[in-house]
Amino acid sequence: MASSHSSSPVPHPSSGGSEGIFRKDRDPSSRHYRPVRSLPDVCPKEPTGEAARGLCEGPSVVADQHRWTVYNSKVNLPAALNDPRLAKRESDFFTKTWGLDFAETEVMPSFYLPNITKEHFGPYLQETAQREKIHVRCKNICPNKDELDAVSSITNSHDKSRTELEQVPKIFMKPDFALDEPTTFNAVLPWSHFNSAGGKSSRDVASSRLLQEKLSHYLDVVEVSIARQISLRSEAFFHAMSSQHELQDRLTETARAVAVLRGRTAAIERIMCEGPLRALRQALTRSNCARLHNKLKLMAAVHQSQPTVQLLLSTSEFVGALELIATTKEVLQQELQGIHSFRHLGSQLCELEKLIDKMMVEDFSMYSRSDLSRSLEDDGQVMEKDRLESLVFGLLRQRKLDFLDIYSDEMILAAKSIVTQCVVDSVSQIEEINTDIVTKLADQMRLMTFPQWFELLKSVFENFILLLKRIKATLSVVRNVVLEALDSNQKSRLLERAAAGALTEAPGTLLNQGEAELAYLTHEGLFISDALNDAQLHLGASGRQVESSSVGPRQAQSRMDGCGSDSASGTTESSSSREHAFQPGGGVGISSSEDMMPSDLELGRVANNIQELLYTASDVSHDRCVKVLMARAKDGSLERLSSAEFVFLSQAVEGFVRDTEELCCRRSVSLRGALQSQANRFVHRFHEERKTKLSLLLDNERWKQAEVPAEFQDLVNSIADGRITLPERKPQGTEERKPSDYLHIDGQKYAVVGTVLLLIRIFLEYCQCVNDIPSIATDMLTRLSDLLKHFNSRSCQLVLGAGALQVVGLKTITTKNLALASRCLQLVVHYIPVIRAHFETKLTPKQYSVLRHFDHITKDYNDHIAEISAKLVAIMDSLFEKVLSKYEVKAPMPSACFRNVCKQMAKMHEALYELLPEEQAQMLFLRINASFKMHLKRQLARLGVHHDGGPQHGLVAVDVAFYTENVQSLRTLEKLDLNMAEIWEQKSSRPAQGTMELTEAHLKRALSGYRKRA
Repeated sequence: MASSHSSSPVPHPSSGGSEGIFRKDRDPSSRHYRPVRSLPDVCPKEPTGEAARGLCEGPSVVADQHRWTVYNSKVNLPAALNDPRLAKRESDFFTKTWGLDFAETEVMPSFYLPNITKEHFGPYLQETAQREKIHVRCKNICPNKDELDAVSSITNSHDKSRTELEQVPKIFMKPDFALDEPTTFNAVLPWSHFNSAGGKSSRDVASSRLLQEKLSHYLDVVEVSIARQISLRSEAFFHAMSSQHELQDRLTETARAVAVLRGRTAAIERIMCEGPLRALRQALTRSNCARLHNKLKLMAAVHQSQPTVQLLLSTSEFVGALELIATTKEVLQQELQGIHSFRHLGSQLCELEKLIDKMMVEDFSMYSRSDLSRSLEDDGQVMEKDRLESLVFGLLRQRKLDFLDIYSDEMILAAKSIVTQCVVDSVSQIEEINTDIVTKLADQMRLMTFPQWFELLKSVFENFILLLKRIKATLSVVRNVVLEALDSNQKSRLLERAAAGALTEAPGTLLNQGEAELAYLTHEGLFISDALNDAQLHLGASGRQVESSSVGPRQAQSRMDGCGSDSASGTTESSSSREHAFQPGGGVGISSSEDMMPSDLELGRVANNIQELLYTASDVSHDRCVKVLMARAKDGSLERLSSAEFVFLSQAVEGFVRDTEELCCRRSVSLRGALQSQANRFVHRFHEERKTKLSLLLDNERWKQAEVPAEFQDLVNSIADGRITLPERKPQGTEERKPSDYLHIDGQKYAVVGTVLLLIRIFLEYCQCVNDIPSIATDMLTRLSDLLKHFNSRSCQLVLGAGALQVVGLKTITTKNLALASRCLQLVVHYIPVIRAHFETKLTPKQYSVLRHFDHITKDYNDHIAEISAKLVAIMDSLFEKVLSKYEVKAPMPSACFRNVCKQMAKMHEALYELLPEEQAQMLFLRINASFKMHLKRQLARLGVHHDGGPQHGLVAVDVAFYTENVQSLRTLEKLDLNMAEIWEQKSSRPAQGTMELTEAHLKRALSGYRKRA
């Protein structure tokens, strides 16, 4: 067997060297990299030395699970340290010649050798660093030759042993090898070779000898292999043999101790256990008899359950009957299961429960019908509140959660009957309507006058309000029952958790019946009866607590009232017996009513459905009112209402909608939508009437200043005070005030025509209508914008476009007409911001975008006013151009041309003075003066008159001074700066001082002479 030392790769010195220093072969032919080759699978069945450990890092647990590996070795530490397979000890290499103390001898450092440190090798390491890296890389790529030789030697040895073992036939290696089988025996010893005809021959002898040698060879191979394996495991084998004797001694002592223990246990059983076990058996027999007695009493109580249920149903105690049925079914399933006499009782109770379900649904339907159809004038109390609560709780307990649909259907029928009854009552009081001829309710409503129909509508509204109050009260009772059931579920769940926590804290004290019997049969523990009694007491207290909390006081009272004395006693006994019964798994019994009740999620949905049903009631009432409204509006009668009548209708509808929203907390849109539709039609008719009226007024307007009645002055005063409404009509007895010439607003006088006064009243009617019907604010704003645009465009056509000449028959459009039209437009522009602010209060922030119409209208009006001003300037401009084109600078002064100009300016001022305010008049005459200066400058340039102080310049100065004096003599134009020096073209040279003085003196004499002649 090769040792571990011989397998380590050691470099050998080259033959050429005499110092024994290893030198690497530098043959050029061998300087190439050999490819990496994978090693063949030549590993032996067990590791032998470090060569095998170098071959692979470790055996695979998966691939080598059926082979012997190092994981199968079990050797103690001394055996590992004293390996007998080593050829020699490592220390023998140093001690065999120089003694055992050689390894411990310390070598003193030499005084003649220098102390060599790492720094001495620094230069050398720097020089060889690159080559060392190349060497390491090559070493990693190319395997070592010595390592390959060691691996090949190990592989050869294992291959040799494997080859020797492969010589042995496979039949000897089979686990089921047995020579007593004929097939195996004939295969190992082929006697057919020895069965010759005569007897033994030399050939048979040779064959038998050859067979014997072959078998001997097989035996030797196997023995050698076994010996090798035994040598590998010799230490463990000898250790096991030495431990076998000690194990036998210990087993003997253990058998003796077990025999003694059995004898003592038998004596203890005979002396201490037989008597207590007999007492336990008798206690268990007594307990069984008591339980049997309780079972019989429970059966008597169950037998009386059906008569008790019939008695409860006769008094409409559905909840108590359902509770009794559920309790009886629970007892049948848990405690009386398998009793032959009760085999049909369960199905009978199920059929009885279905019958109760039908009875409750029918009773709830009858209750809903009678509650909703009774007179609405009765008090607002809920009819038979206890009956309703009992019905709702029973329906919830049976999971009949669709009972609200029944109430919804009855509610719709009640709403229809209310409308029908109101129409019949109203028609019966009207003699003009013959119900025999007019049979349909809609036709009868259309034959009514508006006051009659309006009274009918108010009656319908009042009845629906009463109906909604009754529905809300009834649904409040139903909702309270649902919330009580939800609260009961939550409390029961909390108590169950508390009971479960108490049970889990002491799990060893509760045993069910099966565990008790198992303990008795297996003789585990003592005093089982005491444990059972403690469990019964604890379980009975928990069961009573849960049952008392899970059953509500109302249900308990109904059960007590409905049950007879016998059935009550039987039920009490059965409940007491059930309190002392054990539940499977040690749990506490849960009330059957809580098992049947809907879950919290389902109860929450029912509560939400109750609120939705109230919303539905509001929607149904609105829908029926919409039908009443549309039946009246079918022939267009609502469109023909007056503004006051439609306002009354709108207020009534808004009041009803507001009341229903307060009652039901629901914003229904159907009635508002129908009113909005009728309001749109009303607005269209309202607008068309006023637009037509305004068009007629404009077509008949002669554009002359009108007197302002006192009522219109009061109207604008109320607007200034912030009251954007039409004033109330004053009684006839009040004294009449004289009309005024002007409309006074914010300190300004407005000369207006009669159409504008009526226009102010018209847009106040629009604002009043918006106050009464806020829902039509956007539509009314659009219509008012259209009206203002119509006034602006039509007035432009009549005045600026001279349409009034053909429409009214005016001879000409005078400057007074133009100024009056401008002043009227300014008055409308003054009120546009007031109208805008009023409408802004009626709109929502999302609707503010429609207010931009007023901005466009204001711009259009201002453009129109500017066009009128430009028209007035253009009139004078054409006059100036005509007159000044004939102007000549010659005496006498002032000239006739300037006299004509001043005369026309005076006429213009006289026409505009009483119509336009002072600022506007001054601005207008400044523009007229600028036009005059432009034409005069142009004429002077044409005539060649310059500002040189000559005679012609003096004559022109006299005319200019005359013009200036006349213009500034007009009222409100005294301080007007005419700046007449602009008529002269500017020159670089200035006239002489004497010439200027002469011109001024001449101008003064001319003006004084003109005054004398005047």
